[in-house]
Amino acid sequence: MFDYKLLAALAAVVEQTGFERAALALGLSQSAVSQRIKLLEARVGQPVLLRGSPPRPTEVGRRLLNHVQQVRLLERDIQGQIPALMEAGTGPERLRIAINADSLATWWAPAISTFCSARNLVLDLVVEDQEVGLKRMRTGDVAACVCGAAKAVSGARSIALGAMRYRALASPAYIRRYFPQGVDTVTLAKSPAVVFGPDDSLQHRYLESLGFDGAFPYHLCPSSEGFVRLVANGLGWGLVPELQAQEALARGELVELLPERPIDVPLYWHHWRTGGELLEALTGELLRTAGKLLVATGS
Repeated sequence: MFDYKLLAALAAVVEQTGFERAALALGLSQSAVSQRIKLLEARVGQPVLLRGSPPRPTEVGRRLLNHVQQVRLLERDIQGQIPALMEAGTGPERLRIAINADSLATWWAPAISTFCSARNLVLDLVVEDQEVGLKRMRTGDVAACVCGAAKAVSGARSIALGAMRYRALASPAYIRRYFPQGVDTVTLAKSPAVVFGPDDSLQHRYLESLGFDGAFPYHLCPSSEGFVRLVANGLGWGLVPELQAQEALARGELVELLPERPIDVPLYWHHWRTGGELLEALTGELLRTAGKLLVATGS
């Protein structure tokens, strides 16, 4: 059986990004928190934290954190069913969720803001590319994720939310410089692009859909807002979410290269089956709200 006081210390150190803040949150001395972490490590036979600034969980630490999160959610359900325990459940609940940067920059906030306020929910968001977000579920690091993979991991559910529509955009100056005779596959593949990160294969897939399968020059920019700024300032062409580009297109800061060739990226919501009523309710809210903001799959 786990000693949940020790697990609570681990969760506090990670969530509060340090031993000092964790001690304040738990009402303990910093030494007491440190001793609990050491005792937990002795019991599991390996480190649960990488001591740094901030401290980060090891692989086994992440699994323990995910277990703590699921237990908290189930405890919240029980507290809501037993009047004598309801007083203990008045604090905010925290969910750790992996999400891709483009969703975070566009539809996510309006989709969940009302729910979080009504349910006293705070989020610990981990930004990952939509291609790799599911890795966080596999390692037990998060309770849920938004990603591009349809197949759920063992013990979780996968639900289609809709698709993010991307359009190939560039600045007017960039178009004048690189495409004076118009845009075609050859010139597009030879012109500098902007790619979100090493795990981002969207531009590669887009060029493949146009018949080009090879290397092309590109900048790496792991920031959704920074990505759009690079494109708008003429450093490269890029695939920008339609939701994010509307105002810049209307102002003429960005121009679509191939209006007839958008690319849709399906998004899926994955969550643990044992996540309790709160996670189930959040899932229902996302199904209701995300469908109004995303493109229907296959449209």
